[in-house]
Amino acid sequence: MVRDVLCLSHLRWDFVYQRPNHLMVRAARGRRVYFVEEPEFGEAQLDGADQPHLRRAVRDGVQVVTPVVPSGLSESFLRTALARLMDELAASEEMVEPILWYYTPMALPWTRHLRRSALVYDSMDFLAGFRGAPAGLLHLEDELLQGADLVFSGGARLHGRLATRGANSHCFPSSVDVGHFVAARAAMPEPLDQASIARPRIGYAGVIDERLDLGLIDSVAAQRPDWQIVLVGPIAKIDPTHISQRPNVHQLGLKAYAELPAYLGGWDVGWMPFARNEATDFISPTKTPEYLAAGLPVVSTSIHDVINPYGRLGLARIADSAADTVAAVEAALNAGRAADREAADAFLATLSWDRTWAAMAVLIDGATAAPQGATRPPGAQTATVGARPTDLSVELAGSSSGRMGRDGL
Repeated sequence: MVRDVLCLSHLRWDFVYQRPNHLMVRAARGRRVYFVEEPEFGEAQLDGADQPHLRRAVRDGVQVVTPVVPSGLSESFLRTALARLMDELAASEEMVEPILWYYTPMALPWTRHLRRSALVYDSMDFLAGFRGAPAGLLHLEDELLQGADLVFSGGARLHGRLATRGANSHCFPSSVDVGHFVAARAAMPEPLDQASIARPRIGYAGVIDERLDLGLIDSVAAQRPDWQIVLVGPIAKIDPTHISQRPNVHQLGLKAYAELPAYLGGWDVGWMPFARNEATDFISPTKTPEYLAAGLPVVSTSIHDVINPYGRLGLARIADSAADTVAAVEAALNAGRAADREAADAFLATLSWDRTWAAMAVLIDGATAAPQGATRPPGAQTATVGARPTDLSVELAGSSSGRMGRDGL
């Protein structure tokens, strides 16, 4: 029996296209996939007209589900409301013991009661190291690891953290859709907001948040005003005014995944100016192989999963200080985009999201075929479900608290 996937994510589907999107799209080619985002909070109405509900859309064959709940609910009523919405989703779609696939342990309190055929924890980041990480995250992660049938890690550094804590742990580092990004190597029409920017262009594509070394970006821009630094991606959890305002630093904002090859095709170097802090200690950037597939030379700060394998294989230049970064970028510019492309392509031939999903699917099929015991993680308590609408209305009427929950990391 092919099981449905009920995926619980801290990321929104239409944010930056990354690991959950790649894997769930591929999962949806052979089974039903429901991607449940973190809840959105609306204005509470005392007459009860704004009851919790699900907003649904289809993206590339994936059912994207967003719980919408009123602001002002206590934590206990919020859990009750979300658990009831999950019950309604499972009932309306006639799910029979789906695979519960977690990207965030914070969804556990309102899904741990659901019957499942397997529980998968796909850890793509050390979320507790992110700014604004919620209290209790590590405790819930411990519970998730104890009950998981499979643990997937998004990089070698993460795998080292989790392998000794959860049974059946497997390392699946960041991969790449080579066919998508290789288009950047051919002549492509320049995006309008990039066409007027002079060359050479040193580009970064990704979320602009506390993981970036904003001081390094500013210092490099100051030392080489003739270089144009292009930042493509949304700003999250930082003050936008802290990003360098120099005339050779260009913020182009969030772009759709389909647009990225056209932007990368107009760059001369792909840069990953990551800070070295708790938020970056365990990252395995998907942009490393994406830059290489686009034919770009790569310069990065000393991130563990970039140093090994990319730095070790000579596929990325590693530099942390502004002076070292300027030297590394100069070397990349002098070598040109075509340098070491054969070595990069040989390495990229070993990577693909299709291959990653195929390997995961084998493990998942084995887990769902095995006899199942308890339908909840060991030690978990059954969540309260099925609260009556009047219960929630009473809670709204008596609550003076603000918004509960949190935005995606």
